[in-house]
Amino acid sequence: MSGKPSILIVGGTGFIGRNVAREAISRGLQVTIISKSDYSPDKRLKGVEYISVDITNEKILLSKLKDKPFDYVLNVGGYVNHANYFNDGDKVFKVHFNGTKNLVNCINKSGLKSFVQIGSSDEYGKNSAPQNENQRELPISPYSFAKVAATHFLQMLHRTEGFPAVILRPFLVYGPEQDGNRFIPQIIKGCINNDNFPTSAGEQQRDFCYIDDIVDVILLALSNEKAHGEVINIASGEPITIRESINIVQKIVGYGKPEFGKIPYRKCENMTLFADISKAKELLKWTPEVAIEDGLQRTINYQILNTESQ
Repeated sequence: MSGKPSILIVGGTGFIGRNVAREAISRGLQVTIISKSDYSPDKRLKGVEYISVDITNEKILLSKLKDKPFDYVLNVGGYVNHANYFNDGDKVFKVHFNGTKNLVNCINKSGLKSFVQIGSSDEYGKNSAPQNENQRELPISPYSFAKVAATHFLQMLHRTEGFPAVILRPFLVYGPEQDGNRFIPQIIKGCINNDNFPTSAGEQQRDFCYIDDIVDVILLALSNEKAHGEVINIASGEPITIRESINIVQKIVGYGKPEFGKIPYRKCENMTLFADISKAKELLKWTPEVAIEDGLQRTINYQILNTESQ
């Protein structure tokens, strides 16, 4: 290890993890990334160590980490999956809960300054908006249940053993380079291609937060001891309907043919999911800076440029 502060990013090849890694490097941290599969050499960040391992396999994970102390750990591993329990739900639970437990068991805890866990707004289920951290979680899927279980596991470790865990609950994160299967990239693609594309009626209120703001608050949480043991919402705090967000993309692009009402709402879907971010503002001294119109413009510019270069 070099003399630089070190950070392990689990899921560091994903959308959030990759962006945190870039910023961490620019701030002088030594970065190590864990991903489930080998990452293409041409996509790797310079100066970063990549470890290929499935975090649900505790024995192999331990062999990879046992001699590697880190100052900070960020767990943004796993994947979003709203499957029901009897439709691959057990696998989802193992990744998000067992994977987190294995990670805690296997990392070198001497010298660890902070462990930041990325939770999910889905943990709130059908709680009323604006959702705040004092509400009892109401998970509605194996994915959200696993996130809740991981949250309480880490808080228990903090209460009983002083484990320096922080749980951040992002709402809807978006920005350039996001997986093309996610909501915002799909809408942008549909509008750029001037396609007819089906959507729900779009009455759901949601809370979108741009990736640069998310990266900033994650790095703030890593270095704030007062955040240990806490659950903290990270979002814009500004509700917008799905229909309104699609209309903004349409206006910026200049075309697109959304077919509202063609897709039914998800079972148990919360129609009003947006955050109270007062805790993040007070505890982390963080306020999101990128408005939805600006963030969508940046994302659209990237997607157009990327499409033209292909």
